Amino acid sequence: MTATYTFDVFSSLDGYGSAGADWTGYWGKQGPELLDHRLAQYATEQRMVFGANTFRAFARMLASSTENSDVRDPWVTRMRNLPTTVVSTTLEGPLDWPDATLVSGDAVEVVARLKEESDVPLRSHGSLSLNRALMAAGLVDRVQVTLFPVITGQSGLEPVFRGAADFDLELIGNRTLDGRTQELVYRPTLH
Repeated sequence: MTATYTFDVFSSLDGYGSAGADWTGYWGKQGPELLDHRLAQYATEQRMVFGANTFRAFARMLASSTENSDVRDPWVTRMRNLPTTVVSTTLEGPLDWPDATLVSGDAVEVVARLKEESDVPLRSHGSLSLNRALMAAGLVDRVQVTLFPVITGQSGLEPVFRGAADFDLELIGNRTLDGRTQELVYRPTLH
């Protein structure tokens, strides 16, 4: 049986994965319901998949944080402790991550093999270019967009779907968290 692969991404309403200026993580819109929901999603057994850039960003962010800082939310700590595959042709091991495996090679081939071999679902948080390539190859089963109620037209960074192929999206789940943040789960198919 093939493992399910979920591309899990945070986005502003205008499609940016992060922002500069004075925006903080979650664009300052995190609430207890969102954080509890994220922890519940990461509580189940699964394997994380990251590209090199996202892995570097997470490792740098967590290395410079303390146990009491905002970046050490319980779900992030749980994510860091899940088995993880990092796909990269530029990183060298060992990786400063509890249960990470570094795999060099073509991401599409690596993830296709992981989907066939994994006994648990696969999830990637962020890793935008990696996941755009996996979507184009038909390897992403679910796109989970957590849509924060902000527009970052002047300060937005990392357009989530810039350069992506065209997709039709079937809505398979949605919820409102903390009365303002939307989680939308889609099944993508190439248009």
